[in-house]
Amino acid sequence: MNAVVVVFPGSNCDADCFHALSEVMGSRVKFVWHKERDLPKTDVVVLPGGFSYGDYLRTGAIARFSPIMSEVRRHAEKDRPVVGICNGFQILLEAGLLPGAMLRNRSLKFSCKFVHIQVANNQTMFTKAYRKHQILKMPIAHGEGNYFCDHDTLKELREKGRIAFRYVTENGEATDRANPNGSMDNIAGIFNERKNILGMMPHPERASEGVLSSTDGQGIWESLAECVGV
Repeated sequence: MNAVVVVFPGSNCDADCFHALSEVMGSRVKFVWHKERDLPKTDVVVLPGGFSYGDYLRTGAIARFSPIMSEVRRHAEKDRPVVGICNGFQILLEAGLLPGAMLRNRSLKFSCKFVHIQVANNQTMFTKAYRKHQILKMPIAHGEGNYFCDHDTLKELREKGRIAFRYVTENGEATDRANPNGSMDNIAGIFNERKNILGMMPHPERASEGVLSSTDGQGIWESLAECVGV
């Protein structure tokens, strides 16, 4: 599988994504600077976590105007996969490639810890390696992960299988206690309508090796590799 990791000023999970894809999964990976206007030939585009442009205006609000985002949009319009992780998810929201918005965590504090999430839809190019309702352990690290959308959008996300993951307890219960940021409907990740764009707040690249206490993130990369036929 060929993958591209886009690097914005302030990205800090780009090397983590590169390592997980290349060293752990054996994919061919390239970094692409945000000012580039062309994408190399690739199967998958990854927008990594971090603090693009320092989050000084609003998370992802400036990064959406980076030149490379026009190419990311064109890549997605060809039904090719795009993954936005944490800040990458925020950028996809700001760019209008996914619906909704991110608010401050309800605690108004940065949250960095392992959480449990449940696979809501395993019939996509990102999740087919998982079982439906499988419970995964992955870390989060964000201050603005409180996903919000209007009720019509939430209804559509639910009815069309566009919720990818929900925050749950270790036993799979989507309770308020299991929700680390106040996210609507315990949402931890969503798809676009064609389900070739995934935005998620937990970090699968930080859960792709046993030494990191979890390998549950590998399923994302395995699903994509199977999808693109590599």
